[in-house]
Amino acid sequence: MDKTAAIADLTQLMSKFTAYIGKRLPTDVSDKLGELREKEVNFLAKEVYESMRQNQEAADKLDRPSCQDTGVIQYFLTAGANFPLLGELEEILEGATLGATREGPLRHNAVETFVEKNTGTNTGSKIPWLDWEIVPGDDSVTIDVYMAGGGCTLPGAAKVLMPGQGYEGVAEFVFDVVTSRGVNACPPLLVGVGVSTSAETAARLSKKAILRPVNSRHSNDNAAMMEELLTEGLNELGLGPQGLTGNNSVMGVNIESSARHPSTIGVAVSTGCWAHRRGRIKIHADMSYEVISHKGFQL
Repeated sequence: MDKTAAIADLTQLMSKFTAYIGKRLPTDVSDKLGELREKEVNFLAKEVYESMRQNQEAADKLDRPSCQDTGVIQYFLTAGANFPLLGELEEILEGATLGATREGPLRHNAVETFVEKNTGTNTGSKIPWLDWEIVPGDDSVTIDVYMAGGGCTLPGAAKVLMPGQGYEGVAEFVFDVVTSRGVNACPPLLVGVGVSTSAETAARLSKKAILRPVNSRHSNDNAAMMEELLTEGLNELGLGPQGLTGNNSVMGVNIESSARHPSTIGVAVSTGCWAHRRGRIKIHADMSYEVISHKGFQL
């Protein structure tokens, strides 16, 4: 394999894919929005859903981002230890962000903290953000691309519950977050909940949760039941599309969890807005690829 050529090709692929997800929603999100639109009975809410549909149609036709806030770029990598360009992935994804910013085009959203200066490239200190998981013995890499916009990021919160609050405390925290700031995140939301030991591990899991498909289910039956109950309860709030009232507040609730300390429960919430711009692509050792999140993707 010509390594230099492979780096250039993969950079171009990820640049085009990163720009693409800003314009076209993943298939599961589009399908869910269509389902909610069909079930909605509130007239205004139905009109808002229709405007969302037309917005996506226009973004596809005009090849332009579907929301002006294309977010801060984050990449979540599940990388095989034997992937031939493992050591070059950080450089590749920085180049992909630069390319997507030019070609998308993407709004300039990377502001250097404490300097208060926009870099103009969507790159900067530790941005694009890379989150790594290494898989021994594998030679492929699966990359989740996520655009962390200002609105959908705003409700993000994490805390460690007092001993004894239990899973009721987890549910209460989720409701507190969504009722206080969820309307600012452009509902219907995909709500990610992380349950772990500490604030930082729960926060990471909550973000991983919103990278899962909308209709996915936790592998543990108790956690899956909690996902369903939280979804039902949050929908009873009736936030509706864009917070203008309606049948649903959320597209769903996904929970990710880990083993934890016996005396603490860390809980965190991350939210994705209705225009939940994420994409998943798998790249093999020979640099062939398959797009998992979007049907019909073409370079």
